[in-house]
Amino acid sequence: MSERVGILTGGGDCPGLNAVIRAVVRKAIDSYDYEVIGFIGGWRGILDMDYDVLDRNKTSGILHRGGTIIKTSRTNPLKEQDGIKKIRESFKKLELSGLIAVGGEDTLGVALILHEGGLPVVGVPKTIDNDLSGTDYTFGYDTAVNTAMEAIDRVHTTAEAHNRVMVVEVMGRHTGWIALAAGLAGGADVILIPEKPFDIDNICQIIKKRHGSGRDFSIVVVAEGAKFKPGHEGEGQMILRKREIDAFGHVYLGGIGNVVADEIEKRTGYESRVVILGHIQRGGSPTAFDRVLATRYGIAAIDMVHNKDFGKMAALRGNNIVPIPLSEAVKGLKFVSEDLYQVAEIFFG
Repeated sequence: MSERVGILTGGGDCPGLNAVIRAVVRKAIDSYDYEVIGFIGGWRGILDMDYDVLDRNKTSGILHRGGTIIKTSRTNPLKEQDGIKKIRESFKKLELSGLIAVGGEDTLGVALILHEGGLPVVGVPKTIDNDLSGTDYTFGYDTAVNTAMEAIDRVHTTAEAHNRVMVVEVMGRHTGWIALAAGLAGGADVILIPEKPFDIDNICQIIKKRHGSGRDFSIVVVAEGAKFKPGHEGEGQMILRKREIDAFGHVYLGGIGNVVADEIEKRTGYESRVVILGHIQRGGSPTAFDRVLATRYGIAAIDMVHNKDFGKMAALRGNNIVPIPLSEAVKGLKFVSEDLYQVAEIFFG
């Protein structure tokens, strides 16, 4: 019997997941004669022994597809009764030689705990926010930036036609990578990110100065996790869509765009409108960059399993894919630097 390897996709979906799965399956079968088990719905699949045997036919034609053919969830096995024990039992029953966990800090945090407990696990970095430590880029991020940029491009025309301030809210819980890149590429007049709490009066002054110089419309891009500076009601707090938390303790964000637009209109008198991109950024086909990056990650991951290089994550460093310890990958978030934000500030107003 050939060796058997598992793969799961955890957390939020993003473009490029299917490219990873396809690459793992192709390299596993063609180079190593492995059987690949796809667990359905992230960690929930391995807890419940819900899986599918993946082969070339099942992974053919999925490179360009968004989402994930093996589904995903935010199930946290650490919060499930006997969660780690059940995972160990699944490993034993299926005689897994290794498990590839594709996900962000939460999914990989669980993978690290499993590795420390002696299970053969490797990781692939996936977070649309691009905030995972240890890697230059995560797949899905480039697609999200391009989606947001295209939306900003479209918003420009209606903003100019109506002399409006258009506020575009994009993803970015703790970091502003999407907001900064999409805002710069889309020619935004103000970009608000979680790393830099903002003074709404200063933002309004920038917009007033811009409109006073004959440019009678403005584009403001704001990350969902952006926060007000001290002195404003709700200072330093994220705007919540609802007050529940998920299995990993995260709150549900959404609505900062509405708050910012209301404040701008109230303080300047300029008509303001909001576009909240939300899950549009997660959907659709991945860009060429994300397809190639995800493919390289998948190949690297199955090679790591074959080489028994467990407890590692495939990471992009420069133009090379290298294995780094999972502990390094989840040690903290990767924030937008002050230098990069200063580049964006040159174009404010």
